[in-house]
Amino acid sequence: MKSQNLFLLPLLILTLACTQQKEETVSQESEKIEQTVSENKSAIPMGDNSMMSLDWNGTYSGIVPCADCEGIETTLTLNIDRTFTIITNYLGRNDALEETFNGNFRWDETGSKVILEGVKFAPKQFKVGENRVWQLDKNGEMITGELADHYILTKKP
Repeated sequence: MKSQNLFLLPLLILTLACTQQKEETVSQESEKIEQTVSENKSAIPMGDNSMMSLDWNGTYSGIVPCADCEGIETTLTLNIDRTFTIITNYLGRNDALEETFNGNFRWDETGSKVILEGVKFAPKQFKVGENRVWQLDKNGEMITGELADHYILTKKP
Protein backbone atom coordinates (compact mmCIF):
# COMPACT_ATOMS: atom_id res chain seq x y z
CA MET A 1 0.00 0.00 0.00
CA LYS A 2 2.84 2.38 0.89
CA SER A 3 4.53 1.77 -2.44
CA GLN A 4 1.28 2.56 -4.21
CA ASN A 5 0.99 5.88 -2.29
CA LEU A 6 4.60 6.71 -3.09
CA PHE A 7 3.82 6.28 -6.77
CA LEU A 8 0.61 8.33 -6.64
CA LEU A 9 2.09 11.21 -4.64
CA PRO A 10 4.49 12.42 -7.40
CA LEU A 11 1.76 11.91 -9.99
CA LEU A 12 -0.64 14.04 -7.92
CA ILE A 13 1.99 16.78 -7.45
CA LEU A 14 2.77 16.81 -11.19
CA THR A 15 -0.94 17.01 -12.09
CA LEU A 16 -1.55 19.92 -9.68
CA ALA A 17 1.51 21.81 -10.93
CA CYS A 18 0.46 21.44 -14.59
CA THR A 19 -3.12 22.46 -13.82
CA GLN A 20 -1.99 25.57 -11.94
CA GLN A 21 0.40 26.55 -14.74
CA LYS A 22 -2.33 26.01 -17.35
CA GLU A 23 -4.77 28.19 -15.37
CA GLU A 24 -2.16 30.99 -15.13
CA THR A 25 -1.53 30.82 -18.91
CA VAL A 26 -5.26 30.93 -19.66
CA SER A 27 -5.65 33.87 -17.26
CA GLN A 28 -2.79 35.77 -18.93
CA GLU A 29 -4.24 35.12 -22.40
CA SER A 30 -7.67 36.33 -21.23
CA GLU A 31 -6.13 39.55 -19.89
CA LYS A 32 -4.35 40.14 -23.23
CA ILE A 33 -7.58 39.61 -25.17
CA GLU A 34 -9.52 41.97 -22.86
CA GLN A 35 -6.82 44.65 -23.26
CA THR A 36 -6.83 44.32 -27.07
CA VAL A 37 -10.63 44.54 -27.21
CA SER A 38 -10.58 47.58 -24.91
CA GLU A 39 -7.95 49.34 -27.04
CA ASN A 40 -9.83 48.59 -30.26
CA LYS A 41 -13.13 49.85 -28.88
CA SER A 42 -11.63 53.31 -28.54
CA ALA A 43 -10.11 53.15 -32.03
CA ILE A 44 -13.26 51.99 -33.85
CA PRO A 45 -16.45 53.96 -33.31
CA MET A 46 -19.24 51.53 -32.46
CA GLY A 47 -22.95 51.80 -31.98
CA ASP A 48 -25.36 54.29 -33.44
CA ASN A 49 -23.23 56.76 -35.40
CA SER A 50 -23.15 58.04 -38.96
CA MET A 51 -20.33 55.75 -40.06
CA MET A 52 -22.12 52.60 -38.88
CA SER A 53 -25.78 53.49 -39.36
CA LEU A 54 -26.12 55.59 -42.50
CA ASP A 55 -25.80 55.04 -46.21
CA TRP A 56 -23.21 57.84 -46.30
CA ASN A 57 -21.36 57.11 -49.53
CA GLY A 58 -22.48 59.21 -52.49
CA THR A 59 -22.40 62.74 -53.88
CA TYR A 60 -23.58 65.80 -51.96
CA SER A 61 -23.97 69.29 -53.39
CA GLY A 62 -25.08 72.80 -52.54
CA ILE A 63 -24.13 76.46 -52.64
CA VAL A 64 -22.53 77.76 -49.45
CA PRO A 65 -22.09 81.45 -48.54
CA CYS A 66 -19.10 83.41 -49.75
CA ALA A 67 -17.79 86.73 -48.37
CA ASP A 68 -16.74 88.16 -51.74
CA CYS A 69 -18.80 86.29 -54.33
CA GLU A 70 -22.37 85.08 -54.99
CA GLY A 71 -21.71 81.72 -53.36
CA ILE A 72 -19.48 78.70 -53.54
CA GLU A 73 -20.97 75.83 -55.49
CA THR A 74 -19.64 72.77 -53.66
CA THR A 75 -19.85 69.11 -54.65
CA LEU A 76 -18.48 66.44 -52.32
CA THR A 77 -18.29 62.76 -53.24
CA LEU A 78 -17.55 60.25 -50.48
CA ASN A 79 -16.62 56.77 -51.67
CA ILE A 80 -16.97 53.53 -49.73
CA ASP A 81 -13.19 52.98 -49.99
CA ARG A 82 -12.69 56.20 -47.99
CA THR A 83 -11.60 58.32 -50.92
CA PHE A 84 -13.23 61.63 -51.80
CA THR A 85 -13.52 64.28 -54.48
CA ILE A 86 -14.49 67.85 -53.61
CA ILE A 87 -15.18 70.41 -56.32
CA THR A 88 -15.60 74.12 -55.49
CA ASN A 89 -16.65 76.86 -57.88
CA TYR A 90 -16.77 80.51 -56.77
CA LEU A 91 -19.87 81.95 -58.45
CA GLY A 92 -20.00 85.49 -59.83
CA ARG A 93 -16.29 86.01 -60.16
CA ASN A 94 -14.91 86.97 -63.54
CA ASP A 95 -12.02 84.65 -62.92
CA ALA A 96 -14.21 81.86 -61.57
CA LEU A 97 -12.14 78.76 -61.35
CA GLU A 98 -13.46 75.35 -60.54
CA GLU A 99 -11.06 73.62 -58.11
CA THR A 100 -11.00 69.87 -57.64
CA PHE A 101 -9.30 68.00 -54.79
CA ASN A 102 -9.04 64.21 -54.50
CA GLY A 103 -7.71 62.15 -51.66
CA ASN A 104 -8.53 60.04 -48.65
CA PHE A 105 -10.76 60.86 -45.72
CA ARG A 106 -11.01 59.50 -42.22
CA TRP A 107 -13.76 59.40 -39.63
CA ASP A 108 -13.34 61.24 -36.33
CA GLU A 109 -13.35 59.30 -33.06
CA THR A 110 -17.15 59.57 -32.76
CA GLY A 111 -17.85 58.21 -36.23
CA SER A 112 -20.02 61.23 -37.10
CA LYS A 113 -17.60 63.53 -38.94
CA VAL A 114 -15.36 63.00 -41.96
CA ILE A 115 -12.04 64.78 -42.27
CA LEU A 116 -10.66 65.25 -45.78
CA GLU A 117 -6.91 64.72 -45.74
CA GLY A 118 -4.57 66.97 -47.70
CA VAL A 119 -7.14 69.67 -48.54
CA LYS A 120 -5.73 73.21 -48.30
CA PHE A 121 -8.17 75.63 -49.95
CA ALA A 122 -11.53 73.89 -49.58
CA PRO A 123 -13.55 72.91 -46.53
CA LYS A 124 -12.11 69.79 -44.94
CA GLN A 125 -14.53 68.70 -42.22
CA PHE A 126 -18.15 67.63 -42.58
CA LYS A 127 -20.71 66.21 -40.18
CA VAL A 128 -22.56 63.35 -41.86
CA GLY A 129 -26.32 63.01 -41.49
CA GLU A 130 -29.20 61.28 -43.27
CA ASN A 131 -28.90 62.32 -46.95
CA ARG A 132 -26.92 65.47 -46.08
CA VAL A 133 -23.62 66.73 -44.77
CA TRP A 134 -22.96 69.94 -42.84
CA GLN A 135 -19.83 71.87 -43.68
CA LEU A 136 -17.98 72.55 -40.42
CA ASP A 137 -15.78 75.47 -39.47
CA LYS A 138 -11.98 75.19 -39.40
CA ASN A 139 -12.15 73.85 -35.81
CA GLY A 140 -14.56 71.07 -36.76
CA GLU A 141 -17.56 72.76 -35.11
CA MET A 142 -21.04 73.35 -36.53
CA ILE A 143 -21.43 76.75 -38.14
CA THR A 144 -23.98 78.82 -36.23
CA GLY A 145 -25.81 82.07 -36.86
CA GLU A 146 -28.21 83.35 -39.51
CA LEU A 147 -26.52 81.52 -42.37
CA ALA A 148 -26.05 78.17 -40.61
CA ASP A 149 -28.69 76.44 -42.78
CA HIS A 150 -26.80 77.46 -45.91
CA TYR A 151 -23.83 75.23 -45.05
CA ILE A 152 -25.73 72.02 -45.79
CA LEU A 153 -24.98 69.88 -48.83
CA THR A 154 -27.72 67.44 -49.86
CA LYS A 155 -27.22 64.00 -51.30
CA LYS A 156 -27.95 63.50 -54.97
CA PRO A 157 -30.25 60.57 -55.79
